[in-house]
Amino acid sequence: MSRTSRLNQDTALSILHTTAFAAGFIVLVRLGLQQKIDDWLFGSIMSLSDSDLWIAFAISAASVLTLLLFRRPILIYLFDPDIATTLGIPSRLISYGIFTLIILVLVSSLQAVGAFLTLGLLVGPAATVYMLTNKPSHLFWGGGLIGAFGSVLAFYLSFPLGWHLGATIILVLGVIFCVAYLYSSRCGLLKQRGKKSSSLQ
Repeated sequence: MSRTSRLNQDTALSILHTTAFAAGFIVLVRLGLQQKIDDWLFGSIMSLSDSDLWIAFAISAASVLTLLLFRRPILIYLFDPDIATTLGIPSRLISYGIFTLIILVLVSSLQAVGAFLTLGLLVGPAATVYMLTNKPSHLFWGGGLIGAFGSVLAFYLSFPLGWHLGATIILVLGVIFCVAYLYSSRCGLLKQRGKKSSSLQ
């Protein structure tokens, strides 16, 4: 879709993800399966069966292993597809492979994290680490570490506060992003304003 229109990949992925979720919701309702709306939106992490957890774990582990095995060509492709092509890296295959992994992980974890939380976990941590660093190794691991830290922190906050766990995870990740957006030493808003004011003086 991004190759054949003016849309970028993030916009195309968001459209396809939300459309597929809506279609799946209609199908499940037609089949007579009932579930609370907050579970559809934010998942039901605490009520997963052991088999669901093992399936999600197996797909996630296979995805991480694949990314590690092809880390160098993936990073080159993500930073500059044109250079990747000149180096003989199959850019289109890499692109399709990345989106295949994303779809597999999303589908395997949809029951756990719901529609909104999948987007929050997919975009929020990656955007946060991008605000903090340009180093490839930090970008490669940083999103996952921030997502894990935010999820664990939300887990310990949600129970004493009585908040929904999925919504708390998105809220915590959003707060972490806002802190990085304001205070990042690389490109934070406050640093940029400080540079502007010092240049005016």
